[in-house]
Amino acid sequence: MIYSRPDGGQTAAVRGQIIDGMVPRGFGSVDDRRSVAERVVVPVRNLPNPTTKKLPAKIADGIRVYAIGDIHGRSDLLQPLLAQVETDISAHFIPHPILVFLGDYLDRGPSSRQVIEQLALQSERSEVVFLKGNHEHYLFEFLKNPAFLKAWLRFGGLDTLRSYGIVTSNYSDAREQELLAMSFRLALHENGHYNFLSSLRPSFTCGDFFFVHAGVRPGVPLDQQSEKDLLTIRNEFLLSKSDFGKIVVHGHTPVPRPEIHSNRINIDTGAYATGQLSCLVLEQDEIRFI
Repeated sequence: MIYSRPDGGQTAAVRGQIIDGMVPRGFGSVDDRRSVAERVVVPVRNLPNPTTKKLPAKIADGIRVYAIGDIHGRSDLLQPLLAQVETDISAHFIPHPILVFLGDYLDRGPSSRQVIEQLALQSERSEVVFLKGNHEHYLFEFLKNPAFLKAWLRFGGLDTLRSYGIVTSNYSDAREQELLAMSFRLALHENGHYNFLSSLRPSFTCGDFFFVHAGVRPGVPLDQQSEKDLLTIRNEFLLSKSDFGKIVVHGHTPVPRPEIHSNRINIDTGAYATGQLSCLVLEQDEIRFI
């Protein structure tokens, strides 16, 4: 659902659910833990249309990047989008196409296990880069500390567990949490997903573009960014007009439609709630969307 704000802009939100403005204690500042609707004021402006646009940045000749936003357990959206990407590559030959996924493959949607399976299969047929999102961080926090389950459930962890067939009637019992973590770890290994999730990258650079899940901290060189900022930062990044050294392509903060700014491009269109999974296409100095 899209809520209008007094300034005329819009904010993506889902009634009764926490969207990614909330992170557990110990992983972000107090400001990071406030809701998107309370904190993030991102006007809907300069929206892309289906035509190709030019940017004052480029990637090398012969390379085309397909960047895909937060999937959040929506395999039903991922599968047709990947088919569209393959059709686009066939229709417009390029020697070196690269698919970049911006993280948050898990939680909230009903099919996290199926999403990971689709991504793993995609890596066998094309060049891919899989970035880490804060929700993948939550998964590993639960495996390391089963008591983290209570926090993870607030962010859609129950949907992930169910997709792997992990259920219980008592999520608050400490012993049950330990058993769930053991069962979940086993399921990840049995499906071949543990190694996949363990190998996710915090960022990726291609030409004049820097790909990351959440964003970067202004004033800090890109090669010195902390993983916490790369996975969770919001206000300091979103409201900054600074030149980050490269154009940052990111997700993490849901917006009604992709946003193009002079220093960043946001392609998280809240797929789990809106049914809209976005794909940004970059080639030389041109930008378009699928």
